[in-house]
Amino acid sequence: MIRELFIGFLLIHSSLAKHDNKPPRRARLQVIPDPGPGPGPGPGKKWLTLNSMEPLVIAQGGFPGLFPDSSGAGYTAAIAMGVPGTLKYCNLQLTKDNLGICLADLKLDNCTNAATKFPKQQRRYNVNGRDVDGWFPLDFAIDEIMKEISLLQNIYSRASVFDFVYPPLQPDSVFGIEPKGKLWLNVQYDAFWSSHQLSAIRYIDESKEFFVADFISSPEIGFLKAAGTSKTLDTTKTKLVFRFMTPNEVEPTYKETYGALVKKLAMIKTFASGILVPKDYIWPVGKDGYLQPATTLVADAHREGLAVYALGFASDTFSSYNYSYDPAIEYLHFVDNSQFSVDGVVTEFPGSASNAIACLAQSPNPSPKIAKTLVISHNGASIDYPGCTDLAYKKAISDGADIIDCNVQMTKDGVAFCLDSVDLLGKTNAAMAFMDRSTTIPGIQAKSGVFTFDVTWTEIKSVKPLIQNPFQSGGLLRNPKSKNAGKFLTLPEFLELAKKNSSTGILIGIQHAAYLASKKGLDIIGSVNNALKNAKLDPKQQVLIQSDDTSVLAKFKASSPSYRRVLLFSKPISDAPKPVTDDIKKYADAVNVVKKSIVKESKIFFSTGSTKIVEEMHAANISVYVSGFSTETLSMMLDFYSDPYTELISFMAEGIDGVITDNPKTASAFMRSPCVDPKSTAAFVFNPIKPGDYLAQVEPSILPPAAAPIPPLQTADVVDPPLPPVDASARKKESESGGDGDGDGSSESGQRRLVVDVVTVTVTVTLVLIGLLSCT
Repeated sequence: MIRELFIGFLLIHSSLAKHDNKPPRRARLQVIPDPGPGPGPGPGKKWLTLNSMEPLVIAQGGFPGLFPDSSGAGYTAAIAMGVPGTLKYCNLQLTKDNLGICLADLKLDNCTNAATKFPKQQRRYNVNGRDVDGWFPLDFAIDEIMKEISLLQNIYSRASVFDFVYPPLQPDSVFGIEPKGKLWLNVQYDAFWSSHQLSAIRYIDESKEFFVADFISSPEIGFLKAAGTSKTLDTTKTKLVFRFMTPNEVEPTYKETYGALVKKLAMIKTFASGILVPKDYIWPVGKDGYLQPATTLVADAHREGLAVYALGFASDTFSSYNYSYDPAIEYLHFVDNSQFSVDGVVTEFPGSASNAIACLAQSPNPSPKIAKTLVISHNGASIDYPGCTDLAYKKAISDGADIIDCNVQMTKDGVAFCLDSVDLLGKTNAAMAFMDRSTTIPGIQAKSGVFTFDVTWTEIKSVKPLIQNPFQSGGLLRNPKSKNAGKFLTLPEFLELAKKNSSTGILIGIQHAAYLASKKGLDIIGSVNNALKNAKLDPKQQVLIQSDDTSVLAKFKASSPSYRRVLLFSKPISDAPKPVTDDIKKYADAVNVVKKSIVKESKIFFSTGSTKIVEEMHAANISVYVSGFSTETLSMMLDFYSDPYTELISFMAEGIDGVITDNPKTASAFMRSPCVDPKSTAAFVFNPIKPGDYLAQVEPSILPPAAAPIPPLQTADVVDPPLPPVDASARKKESESGGDGDGDGSSESGQRRLVVDVVTVTVTVTLVLIGLLSCT
């Protein structure tokens, strides 16, 4: 119900914001019974917080990961997506009439359109010893700000479609959005305001009839001491928290660095009940992007009776390679590490924090699977290791994948092995070693490549695997320390690994069978069949055979009817009429489609709605598996809050039967979470995002033209011609041209050829360099 209220709020508030920016009327504070501390630990849970209660979720500026910081929509989203008791964090700024306003920054031009509305109001002020140019709230009366100014997304990499929609809010309006959700005021620049005859304490005192803050934080000792001795501030209701800035910054009233003050916790306890620290004060991250050992700060502070709140969580920014881009894992490091727990997290994505604390913390390991949706690996745990290696597969198994996958490729000497692509370039470090093998085969791919069927198994074993970085252009790399770790497996080796884990099924992918048979004399279907027969897997293990060629699937239907057959669609599809699904059913039990085939995506990375693919396939008794899941924020549409758990539940709400993912650990944890149970009566459960809901709130005039619709599937898109016979003469020609392996990778000649190639390439490159130098 709360999600429906949230969407209703968006509809009403967005229409009002576009036409009426009048300041809201202040409502007097009504006495509401104190609900007491936030929800405590569930059955069997024991929190290592100072008060042994569940850590607080503090929504910094509402939900700025999607909406402008401090907007009404953002705060409403925080309440809708957060655990009960989520605090609304307001970064307090003061106007020239000494009234408060919640804004992300001291400078209006960083988070509003003030520079456009008031082009002549730019000023220079000295702020804590630094001259700063910009537009400042203290130069405007509250009415000017509320009537003329709109909020903007202050982080340019985030969605800007909600810019100019929402007016700023005063703290009492934020408090009034959901009074039981509580309020945290951060007073960042009291010394600066005091130098201009403004007073945060006076404002808070004069506003006590309209709101009472549960927490007030500040990086200024002078302000907190003055607030603590104020006769009007009730410190039994309002907790004072000292906020630490970066270690080298100087506290403006005591003139000591925060790095020095962190060693004076006993002194801080004399004027504060807690500390708010950047998260790297607790879990430092090295220059290499990996976690260093945790500090003792939390234990030291708890020993002094100080609560510890960690600041700086955002699901769409890189934190550490240790987290594999799963935001929940980062939160768990702070609240569920068996040594300590912070007392609260200040986050720009309160839904992700709520999920980690309410659903994943202190879960039994392994916990039983609740959701029935299959978790299928994509090249193993390829977010952590090079895909299709022994390490990637072993981690996928230990992470709880239901199915591990092997896309089978064939070598020149007839060895079947696991690799995502028939092209070695980009998958290995073989570019230089096999440069002379580069060819272009239009029937396989448009660009040139070094193809596995032109290289022997011995040669392939001599190169290193390479971790894939699909979002490298966005600055997101995967586990650099293991970028070349692991070794490739032959198909028999892969099956032997699966056999040791009888609860894990397998998916065997087959492509280019017709080309391999007719042009290279390689029988990939026979190789797969023989390997499966010889493996003697546990009869309970699921075996899935996947191909984009219906003739391949037809072969397995005839020879191995117990295997489930999966038809692969590597490009988006939008509609599958009944005659087409009837044809698919003749060959396949399931389809593998990309995410855009289920949830349509706009050019600005918001969803526009759902297709009917799942409904159409299910009507024909065809299961739907969806590929493309990962945990990098750039892999998701903006609707899903950069949160892989929100994306998973939203796709599951469409009725899909399996997710194919680079990070099986995240998907498996999700499927085992008690919050995924639709019958759960817990205070917090996973809720799906309905595709298209957010884009419906965007002003149509700012949207780019819609993409051309994808045409519906035709029978010709599905049914393939019969496979040609394996041409033994083609294999013989290949062997005579230099392929001299014996089929099991035992030949040494491949290694000799590799050495010759490397020497040749090295000499060539050296000669080119000498020529270039001589030209200069």
